[in-house]
Amino acid sequence: MRRLLIGYDIGSSSVKATLLDADSGRVVGSKALPKVEMPIDAPKKDWAEQDPEMWWKYVVDATQALVKEGDIKPGELKAIGISYQMHGLVCVDKYNKVLRPAIIWCDSRAVGIGNKAFRSLGAEFCLPHLLNSPGNFTASKLKWVQENEPEIYQKIHKIMLPGDYIALKLTGVTMTSETGLSEGIFWDFQKNSLSKDLLDHYKFERSLIPDVVPSFSQQGKVSAASASLLGIDVGVPVTYRAGDQPNNAFSLKVLKEGELATTAGTSGTVYGVSTRAVYDPKSRVNTFVHVNHRRQAPSYGVLLCVNGTGILNSWLKRLIGGDSIGYEDMNALAAEVPVGSDGLSFIPFGNGVERIMENKPVGAHLSGLNLLKHDKRHLLRAGQEGIVAALTYGFQIMKDMGMNLNTVKAGHANMFLSPLFREAFVNMNEVTLELYDTDGSQGAARGAGIGAGIYANEEEAFQSLSRISTLEPNAKKTNQYQEVYAQWVAALEKVKG
Repeated sequence: MRRLLIGYDIGSSSVKATLLDADSGRVVGSKALPKVEMPIDAPKKDWAEQDPEMWWKYVVDATQALVKEGDIKPGELKAIGISYQMHGLVCVDKYNKVLRPAIIWCDSRAVGIGNKAFRSLGAEFCLPHLLNSPGNFTASKLKWVQENEPEIYQKIHKIMLPGDYIALKLTGVTMTSETGLSEGIFWDFQKNSLSKDLLDHYKFERSLIPDVVPSFSQQGKVSAASASLLGIDVGVPVTYRAGDQPNNAFSLKVLKEGELATTAGTSGTVYGVSTRAVYDPKSRVNTFVHVNHRRQAPSYGVLLCVNGTGILNSWLKRLIGGDSIGYEDMNALAAEVPVGSDGLSFIPFGNGVERIMENKPVGAHLSGLNLLKHDKRHLLRAGQEGIVAALTYGFQIMKDMGMNLNTVKAGHANMFLSPLFREAFVNMNEVTLELYDTDGSQGAARGAGIGAGIYANEEEAFQSLSRISTLEPNAKKTNQYQEVYAQWVAALEKVKG
């Protein structure tokens, strides 16, 4: 009998599910839904919301497809793992019904609340205890609900992150994790517990926070109702959960000091691991608990995030051709113009406020546009170069924190499918890039295997991880891309004023 694992990756653009054979490490099946990107609602400027029931619908649809295509027999499915979009807020009542749309990661409404809390609590408390400003994270979003929707706040039984909600739908049990609470800025790193100071400051009841479980652990079993809906056995355990960026790092086996992972989906990230609780004094990059953190062996993830990444590329796709043009066609067009896009710079900060910009509303901008010279090819190339430049800007912050940024791992997916994007990333940042055949849903499945005890350790779980290629910087190209970066920074300074 096969030993199968399912990993879910609950994104803001799609839900992906992967069925993994635990013994061979082979992907039995994979499904990403919907075929077009999930909608993000923006009822007001700088808002971003999604219906959690939409995520659950696509989990159900993807699982049903995997059960059929993978021909899963009774008793074969051994464990489930969940990865999810970070920093979101889901509120449920005592009947586990959703009270309002989820306020997701790129929503900016709580920036002022978090900044005020940072001033009131003081940097001397927030930075060593929370490792971050309360900023625009989950706790501040909950405070916004308390202040602006008091009738909803009074009905809240539990709050949770998006992955906690999917686990609730699977098992009927409300739980969260230490990693999740740290990304929501609820965790006191010095006391290794919920931050009473933050709860008191925001006037939150402790009862709103679910019980805390380790990332790798028994976290409930699939209920009869959900098993019938999904087409799987009753009692399959959920044994892993983590935010998408810690999980993406885990998917690439980034677990030790100095190791780095990067992604370029809707948002773009670089995630580095440290055994020290380091922090940026301006909270432009953020430190959370990593998936393998233990009190006797600390492990922290330092996250650089650029909201305006793949979303800029998809915006350009809609602008230029919509369904009539594919991303490969866009990459080919962009490659027709030289490095530097003939002087055109794209500032990509058009998807909510950016942490590396200290949560200031910089916005997206084109700089150096020449109507006699530039066409859609230049727009496409400048878009990719601008995204890489924004990541490079964050890289400099991480370097100033003393982090080692020499080799970066990425899955062969999203914008890293573009040869131009890879070239710009490697040479602008002067790093070695290793590409792997994996993604977040595969990582969640491997995490489930560890949590269920099927794998003895990470080494065993990642025996089948396949590296596709390694890209090294080229001295000539590095010089060219350094000039592009200098041009981009000059454009940014003009925008910032």
